Amino acid sequence: MPLKKVEPEKFYVHPTPHVPNSKLPILVYRDVLQDTSPETILSTIEPNGWLKGGQFKTYPVPHFHCLAHECYGIIKGSSTYLLGKSPLDPETDEHGKSNGIILHVKVGDVFVLPAGVSHCSIESAGDYEFIGLYPEAPLIGEHRYDMNWGKDPPEETPKLAEKAATTPIPELDPLYGLGGPLPKLWNEA
Repeated sequence: MPLKKVEPEKFYVHPTPHVPNSKLPILVYRDVLQDTSPETILSTIEPNGWLKGGQFKTYPVPHFHCLAHECYGIIKGSSTYLLGKSPLDPETDEHGKSNGIILHVKVGDVFVLPAGVSHCSIESAGDYEFIGLYPEAPLIGEHRYDMNWGKDPPEETPKLAEKAATTPIPELDPLYGLGGPLPKLWNEA
């Protein structure tokens, strides 16, 4: 089944005291998957160099990856995510701007988080389930990603930001491959 062309929505989150976040936008491809079986999601995304890291249900613990970008293909249900905020961060920054954003996703959506952006599911319905995929890269231990919990002292955040900023931008969009929007949007950011 051909993949329908969807222009991704872009969302930005600014750094917080405990989370580096990223200057790269979070990309959300709404209702892009007609068939959301795990096999179809993998056969659509893996040929573009994004490999399965696992199949998961709701994950309510805020965390981020400095050494890997992450792509979620939603198999079933829906979820609300808090992106870009640690439990230790205040609700707003020193200018009164909200720390973090709320993102709603549902079956058929695909979204991509740049390295350094914290994420956790704060609510889900319909037996929510997704596949997490990561750009092809050397394994970090047993996985394609590292885990950070947003609980390091604020003076550590610049080091984490530097690490996340050096994570290479993939050459291929997870859905559309060469010529897809992700490399262009991220290289222009």
